[in-house]
Amino acid sequence: MNLARRDLAVLALLVIGASLAGQWWSARARSTLGDEVAALARPGDIRMISSETCAICALARRWFQQHRVAFAECFIERDAQCRADFDAARAPGTPLIVVRGVPQLGFRPERLRDALASGT
Repeated sequence: MNLARRDLAVLALLVIGASLAGQWWSARARSTLGDEVAALARPGDIRMISSETCAICALARRWFQQHRVAFAECFIERDAQCRADFDAARAPGTPLIVVRGVPQLGFRPERLRDALASGT
C-alpha cells in the first residue's frame, strides 16, 4: 500500500512538471513571436481598424503594446475615413488588420509575422 502511494505521488509530480513545462514553453513561444513581429514591423506597416465594442481589438491592442509593435489604430465609430476603409474592404467584422496595404480579418500574430516576413 505504501508503494502504491509513492508511485501515485511520483506520477502526480510528473504530470505537474509536464504541465508547467508546457506552460513555460508556450509563454516563451508567444514572447518570441512578439519579438519577431516587433523586429519586422516598421511605422506605417500595420494599421488596425477597430470598433469600440470589439473585445478582440482590445486583446490585439494590448498584445501590440506589450510587445512594442509599431502599429496605428482607428475606430470605425469615430473616424469617417476609417469607416470608409472598413466598408470598402467589405469586412464582416473587426479587427481588420491591414499589413502593408493587405487586409487580414481577425488577429493572429503568426499571420502578421508571416505577412511582414514575406514583404506583403
